[in-house]
Amino acid sequence: MDVIFVAVGLALLFIAGEATLRGAIGLAKKLGVSPAVIGLTVIGFGTSAPELVVTVQAALLGQSDLAIGNVVGSNISNLLLILGFGAVIWPLTCDAGAAKRDAGMMVATGLLLVGLGMTGEIVRWQGVLMLAALFALLIWSYLEDRKQQKKNGDDTHAKEVEEVGSVPENPWVIAALTIFGIAGLVAGADLLVTGAVGIATDFGVPESIIGLTLVALGTSLPELAATIVAAMRKHTDVAIANVMGSCVFNVLSILGITAIVRPLTIAPDIQSIDLWVMLAASLLVMVVLLRASRIGRLAGWVLLVAYVTYIASMTQRIPGLA
Repeated sequence: MDVIFVAVGLALLFIAGEATLRGAIGLAKKLGVSPAVIGLTVIGFGTSAPELVVTVQAALLGQSDLAIGNVVGSNISNLLLILGFGAVIWPLTCDAGAAKRDAGMMVATGLLLVGLGMTGEIVRWQGVLMLAALFALLIWSYLEDRKQQKKNGDDTHAKEVEEVGSVPENPWVIAALTIFGIAGLVAGADLLVTGAVGIATDFGVPESIIGLTLVALGTSLPELAATIVAAMRKHTDVAIANVMGSCVFNVLSILGITAIVRPLTIAPDIQSIDLWVMLAASLLVMVVLLRASRIGRLAGWVLLVAYVTYIASMTQRIPGLA
């Protein structure tokens, strides 16, 4: 039954996440919000919605290991699996200025999370500061986008909106998608967390491992889908912006909001292993992008092999398999 809960929960999260995203973009357009702002904020929050709801749900149930594991694991899968898979489909390139800006923000938030991780917890006042940092980064990123657009007419965040098809214009459809999406996210998160905790209990797998693998990969499905579509259309700058933006949102918004709702404790294995894997993946992607402003197919395969190796290493942390 737990496996069914997980499967149905993941399906609901994916479908509801897409519905919420399209409803939110439709609403933003109706309100006259510019494509650049929609790409910077609505899409960032929208693709991270499954992680947010699952993380808050897990925290409210006292499953901090699952909550933290979900965010850390999502960032690892974003950087190694999703960027790697996208680069294998088609080499990912981006503007050098955007690479410095987005990769710099991603590494900075990774360092912040590692620093917080070493204390063993994320408390409410830290969550408030994380949200404040997110808003400051959004404003700065928007201003940088405006400078970039004036310079060469390119606006990555505006192009992100073009990647999302079937955006409704009818107010009733917008309302229906948004309401269904939010309800589906809540229901899907409840099923996924219940099933994941059940599996962890039945098989003696630590909740942190379930969060880092099964739950993290499942909640990263929107980013995976967006990256595949962008890579197939050869809109590779959008693919990179989606992934790195999601990593920043995961740390600052999801953990920030969750810590305000309920302070989080960080498991020792996540402190000593997974936070460092996440930071190493961030630095690796940044170095690759800063060298050539692209992630080629060879680098894509390296990222994929690194992800498979990381997942395989999890067996050493499961009682009875080590």
